[in-house]
Amino acid sequence: MTKSEIIEQIVAMTGIEKPAVSAIVEALMSTIKDDMTKGENIYLRGFGTFQLKTRAAKTGRNISKGTSVTIPAHVIPAFKPAKEFTGAVKTKVVAR
Repeated sequence: MTKSEIIEQIVAMTGIEKPAVSAIVEALMSTIKDDMTKGENIYLRGFGTFQLKTRAAKTGRNISKGTSVTIPAHVIPAFKPAKEFTGAVKTKVVAR
C-alpha cells in the first residue's frame, strides 16, 4: 500500500477532502521523522512504537576486494508493533 492509497482510504472513510487528508498525513510523517531525528521515540497506543535502536560497531567484509571494513556504531529507526496489532495480523492474514 502506498501513501496515496492510504490517503484515498481515509478520504473514503471520513468524507474529509483529499487535500486536507494529504496535509494531515504529511504532517504526521514529518512529525515522526523530526522527533526521531531529535532522539525521541514515538508511542502510538494500540498501534506500536517507532523507536531508535543502536547498532554496535562491527567488522564487515568487502567481498570484491577481499578486505575487512570496520562498520562504526550507528543508530537506526525501527518499528515495534503493539500486541493488539500483532494479534490482529496473526488472526486475519493468511500465510503467503
